[in-house]
Amino acid sequence: MLIRFSSIGDIVLTTPIIRTLKKQTGCELHVLTKKKYSQLFFGNPSVSHIYAFEKSPDECMVALLKENFDVIIDLQKNFRALKVKRHLGVTSYSFPKLNMRKWLLVNTSINQMPDLHLVDRYFMAVKELGVTNDNLGLDFFIPEKEEVNPLEIASSLSNGYIAMVIGGQHLTKIFLPEKAAELISRLALPVVLLGGPEDKQRGDEMIRLSQHAKMLNTCGTLSLNQSASFVRQAKLVITNDTGLMHIAAAFSKPILSIWGNTVPEFGMYPYMPGKEHMFEIAQVAGLSCRPCSKLGFSKCPKKHFKCMRDQDIDRMVEQSARLLDQSTKLTD
Repeated sequence: MLIRFSSIGDIVLTTPIIRTLKKQTGCELHVLTKKKYSQLFFGNPSVSHIYAFEKSPDECMVALLKENFDVIIDLQKNFRALKVKRHLGVTSYSFPKLNMRKWLLVNTSINQMPDLHLVDRYFMAVKELGVTNDNLGLDFFIPEKEEVNPLEIASSLSNGYIAMVIGGQHLTKIFLPEKAAELISRLALPVVLLGGPEDKQRGDEMIRLSQHAKMLNTCGTLSLNQSASFVRQAKLVITNDTGLMHIAAAFSKPILSIWGNTVPEFGMYPYMPGKEHMFEIAQVAGLSCRPCSKLGFSKCPKKHFKCMRDQDIDRMVEQSARLLDQSTKLTD
């Protein structure tokens, strides 16, 4: 059984482990997760069964005890996961979460983080099982019924478009609307804004501020899978550090990844082994206050928000142009 409770990006990053476990051991793989994220495992041919809970893993404990699992792969590594492992009492493996090293980076600017993506650290949990990384990247499976035809929504998208993911769980990881509008106004292709209902107002503000004639705000109108379908068909994905960024990486899309108060050194940048030329990182280097958190805040602790306010739009335009050129070469 594999344990990963949340969230969207972290779960997408488990897919190489799931795929290689199935292919290299032939095991029957079950997953324990939160109900709100269980759809992320739907359609994955390597997953045999999903146990989903609303508030506590205890809701699934009777069913889990009946399964007589041989091994638990713990990719959550918190108190609740530990409680599940103790109840089941079988051999378990986990990965180095490196919380102390993250604390040092946030609080002292001392960087002792290994030069490893989180996925590569995940693979340490399956090393003793003889499972190795196949370097085929991430997986994401969209049900056929949730595939979207962009032309049925806007004919202006007929020659391609850029998907811009404007949401995020924490405000300090979200690109400022006025900066996003400035960037969008200098892009050649139509732009489709993606996000949840909470992002609609921000999207409307970007449209108001931008001089770009062709923009579509879909925030709050699409399911996650429908948004993923838009991402899959985009020429370029411009995105905050959020779940759809990792979904874009699963589809090997060119990605401009925008970073605010967190840093790629935490190991959560786009995972595209062998295709690192397919993404660019946009960040404000040299800020003494960054990173101020390993996750994020509802507002800038320093009140200046320079990590987003000082983003170099000229450079982002150049990065976008290079990535679009890369996308054109891929489709030619």
